[in-house]
Amino acid sequence: MTPREIFERMRAHWLANETTFTGEMLAEEVVVETPFAAPGRPSRTEGRERVLAWTQAGRASFPVRFDDCRNVVVHETADPEVIVVEYELAGTHTATGASASAPFIAVLRTRGGKLAHWREYQHTLAIMQAVG
Repeated sequence: MTPREIFERMRAHWLANETTFTGEMLAEEVVVETPFAAPGRPSRTEGRERVLAWTQAGRASFPVRFDDCRNVVVHETADPEVIVVEYELAGTHTATGASASAPFIAVLRTRGGKLAHWREYQHTLAIMQAVG
């Protein structure tokens, strides 16, 4: 898969309220980084099995249904295996019904048609306010 195809799969998973990644999307040595992770959350996770476990646990405990992934802008780079993506996720808190959105920017790198590195910069304050 190309970097754009991987991002589109991730986006489809978000909007279906499924775990972001599946095993076949990820390289064995995948690295996922969230440099601005909320306190108590990891800022780096390495390896397919760890990333899958981390994202499954995170999705199961995150009380938000994603309703839209909008304002998507994909920036190509000189490296055909790397894109930079800007986007906004909008969702609804499943317990309160409150709606909110937060902007993100991410760098996505593939290797051999699989996700090798995902570095996502989150608006942590907006996310924390949305989930209370």
